[in-house]
Amino acid sequence: MNAITQTDKMLSRKDGGVGYLIFNNPERHNAVSLDMWEAAQGILADFAADKAVRVVVVTGAGGKAFVSGADISKFESERSSKEAIDRYNIAVDKANTAVYEFPKPTIAMIRGYCIGGGVGLALCCDLRICSDNSKFGVPAAKLGLGYGFKGIKKLVDVVGPSFAKEIFFTARQFTAAEAQTMGLVNRVLPEAELENYVKDYADTISANAPLTVNSVKFIVGETVKPESARNLQKCADLVAECFASNDYKEGRTAFMEKRKPAFTGT
Repeated sequence: MNAITQTDKMLSRKDGGVGYLIFNNPERHNAVSLDMWEAAQGILADFAADKAVRVVVVTGAGGKAFVSGADISKFESERSSKEAIDRYNIAVDKANTAVYEFPKPTIAMIRGYCIGGGVGLALCCDLRICSDNSKFGVPAAKLGLGYGFKGIKKLVDVVGPSFAKEIFFTARQFTAAEAQTMGLVNRVLPEAELENYVKDYADTISANAPLTVNSVKFIVGETVKPESARNLQKCADLVAECFASNDYKEGRTAFMEKRKPAFTGT
């Protein structure tokens, strides 16, 4: 296991085929400052370029929170002018986009509070797995904040219009069970089992054929775009690449030989 510290508030590590992006501000329930959002982009770029990393787990340090939104203690220094607000919002958008458009599978491992920008970040991941003591909420209506089209659409795409309205209209916190009912999370685990479960889950995905997994991620992403914006040619090209790959040969051979395949992503 190789640990790399990007800043004292953002950590990364690589464990086999899995990269971990860790928000490390536990004394503030992993509230996120400008430098954290900017550091996250660099970590993700490293994971994207590393062929050994096949899956990324996004999580928070400390056991009390995933991400609890913006670090309000930094508002005076980071969001006190229009220029500062613009820089912060651009950094948030770039980091969220880097997660959402990441070419490999991403898993949000959620323990504890997942609030505001934390929900937005989790929605950018492909899968969301949480502990049974997790809490979810978007308190924008309690703060008078405006929420843009892009962020709301991601929520609607996952939970549907009615639950999206309930989350925003009430601005209350929802339990893990409620989040699962809404489709906001894929799985709910006892807190003591969460980390091992996610590790096994990520390892399972990592062992599968990367070209197949990554092509499905891209194609699913295209299905939620407007029809006029879909890149159907790239979808077809990615499918053809799978069938022309060494991994396709390896998958067939391993099946015939009754052994586990050893995929290389080529």
